[in-house]
Amino acid sequence: MQLIHDVAQLRETVRAWKRAGQQVGLVPTMGNLHDGHISLVDQAREQAQRLVATVFVNPLQFGEGEDYQTYPRTLEADAERLRGHGVDVLFAPGVEAMYPSGLGSATRIVPPPELTEKLCGLARPGHFTGVATVVAKLLNLVQPDVAVFGKKDFQQLQVIRRMVLDLNLPVRVHGCETVREADGLAMSSRNAYLSAEERRQAPALGQTLRWVAEQLIAGADRSILEREAVARLKQAGLPAEYVSVLRATDLSPPRPEDAELVVLAAVRLGRARLIDNREVRLRH
Repeated sequence: MQLIHDVAQLRETVRAWKRAGQQVGLVPTMGNLHDGHISLVDQAREQAQRLVATVFVNPLQFGEGEDYQTYPRTLEADAERLRGHGVDVLFAPGVEAMYPSGLGSATRIVPPPELTEKLCGLARPGHFTGVATVVAKLLNLVQPDVAVFGKKDFQQLQVIRRMVLDLNLPVRVHGCETVREADGLAMSSRNAYLSAEERRQAPALGQTLRWVAEQLIAGADRSILEREAVARLKQAGLPAEYVSVLRATDLSPPRPEDAELVVLAAVRLGRARLIDNREVRLRH
């Protein structure tokens, strides 16, 4: 596995693969890798002959007062994990390589407000502009045939899908199922912020969403379920920013005939902000 920091070297490496007619996969990450990330790498490896994983803590997607400075940076350990999973190149650029004109004057990709001015976008204004911008850059640099993302960040995945569609980018976006701990907590790098007591409380998030999904399938009213879920989370010590039942395809309010839904939630627990979701297929 090559560790590359330089944009020109990355491009030349990928060009050589393309000249040989090889399919290229991309797995973008911010590092501090866990088993959820590795599952993305493994699925990408099944779909491409060459694989690029990236580690870049993107300052543009962090807001004021968020954890950009303290976000765990574990490049050496990340590289060691990736070596056994068929990664050909680990691209780990510096900020100056990704934003050569500086952050303040960088060109930005602004996703449509109907996808971003809700859910996590309300708590993190500008976050999805930062996500879309850095993902567009990585797609441009690597020009992969397939790019793999986790479904835990469900809103992010929909933003990326829309950007790829709207900008006519020649890449297939593949979403992978959320990987969970044994007690159901969705794996996340930010789980490391939880104290021992908070870690014991955290699985209530996934449990609550699973309950909402079951009730939806049984025919319960979504508005009532949203309110009840917020109450359940509060009782479990997890104050909710939101619990929402929406159409899975575009995160709009569901219509009676819709069968593909998703339950999304975000909670605050100590230093951590946890997000999770459950997809639901209704039987009409």
